[in-house]
Amino acid sequence: MKWKIIADSGCDLREIENLAPNTEYINVPLTVQVGEKHYKDDATLDIDAMMIEMYESKEKTASACPSPDAFLEAYRGAENVIAITITGGLSGSQNSAQLAKKMLLEEAPETNIEVFDSLSASGEMVLFVQKANELIAQGLSFEEVVAALKEYLASTKLLFALARVDNLVKNGRLNKLVGAVIGMLNIRLVGDASPEGTLNLLHKAKGQKKAVQAVWSEMKKNGYKGGRVVISHCSNPEICGLIQAAVHSEFPDADVSSIHTSGVCSYYAEQGGILMGYEASSKTRKDSLIK
Repeated sequence: MKWKIIADSGCDLREIENLAPNTEYINVPLTVQVGEKHYKDDATLDIDAMMIEMYESKEKTASACPSPDAFLEAYRGAENVIAITITGGLSGSQNSAQLAKKMLLEEAPETNIEVFDSLSASGEMVLFVQKANELIAQGLSFEEVVAALKEYLASTKLLFALARVDNLVKNGRLNKLVGAVIGMLNIRLVGDASPEGTLNLLHKAKGQKKAVQAVWSEMKKNGYKGGRVVISHCSNPEICGLIQAAVHSEFPDADVSSIHTSGVCSYYAEQGGILMGYEASSKTRKDSLIK
């Protein structure tokens, strides 16, 4: 039985190490638009060049979800398909993935397929994809993998720390004066993903060290007990080291890794920002994550 793990590029992971037998991982790209330019968020994207162009441009920017056909092509060719998208609260990717599921079942009704709305992005999606691969490698049935992933995704969390908010200002979601003050005063916006899958502001921290303190405080508040952590960063390895040091100060054996944000996650996190996923010790969401 062949498996496929499908994620859109709201997940920063381009490939999975130690891929389970008879399993394929596909990352379906979103697109970032800067003025008249369209950047396809795949492995060939020069993220640094995209970010430079984005900051130099005075025009509005936007992200665009993959088409249903892009998801359908990714789904085809396996008996078991596990898919996950960036939160439906920020993108139409979830709708495209669900439509593609219906299309797939019309042409191959025997396929086992489940599509998850991450209600999140970035590092938390990386955790999900890695967990899916581990469960498949254990030889579990499709139903067992789906049930375990539902439990797992209900007990992971996302935290973000933003150093720049240019896109929010350009797109009219944040007052220009507020955006300028954040830059001048070295303010970091720290928050999490809400149960509805939107970004929820929790703290305004002065400087990077204060932001790390706020992140670590929120992790412990949400029951972090030494589980896996994935820090997705936009060109800021320093903050990854600071968070890792904070985690290891209390949990020296914790698995803490870092990865550069994808194109679309760099668009949301912006220069110096992070979108970090971690395993909490208790459920953080009540609603079903499978449609």
